[in-house]
Amino acid sequence: MLTQLLDLVLPPRCAGCGGPGACCPACLAEFGAPTRAHLPGRPAYALADYRGAPRDLVLAFKERGRRDLATSLGALLGRALRSVPEARPDADGTWWLVPAPSRRSASRSRGGPHVLRLARAAAASAGVPVAVAPALVLTPGTRDSAGLSAAARRANLAGRVRLTGALPPPGTGVVLLDDVVTTGATAAECARVLRTAGVGVNAVLALTSAAAHRWWSPPG
Repeated sequence: MLTQLLDLVLPPRCAGCGGPGACCPACLAEFGAPTRAHLPGRPAYALADYRGAPRDLVLAFKERGRRDLATSLGALLGRALRSVPEARPDADGTWWLVPAPSRRSASRSRGGPHVLRLARAAAASAGVPVAVAPALVLTPGTRDSAGLSAAARRANLAGRVRLTGALPPPGTGVVLLDDVVTTGATAAECARVLRTAGVGVNAVLALTSAAAHRWWSPPG
């Protein structure tokens, strides 16, 4: 109720440009079709570079309490899902999303796992049957990865991604969902852990990419 009253008195402003509305069409238009990021290992795609309005929107959603952005940002991912070349549904026609895990302390400060919130919004907007499997968690002691080198990120995550009981059926191919892809360390460790349960990561899909030498367009 308090949030609703505040919205009446102080309507939300676009976190990308400060204009009216929670997320204006012009800022949303800076996200495009899935474009492959230059990361080692499995295919990874992002909808925008991690700069400008896309960066501001992700940071507002992730770090500044703008949970209202989950619907708009999640819808972008949901609509993009079928455009990822390696993504495919299971035998029953269901597409599977596994959200990348967050540190527990970060999740508490954000009101819950923020990528899981994105995944659920994506599933609701995809236009096809989508199941969300919150199959991964990070163990206590995992550091914030901001500012870490690629090697340090890998060391930070090694052995600290664990399975939950919310797994897709063995043999299922999934899309790993994230907000930002940087070095690929998170995707690699998540894929390794899922593989131990017989679940394969077909591709990674993120809102933004901060990877070095990040962009190229697939043929066709």
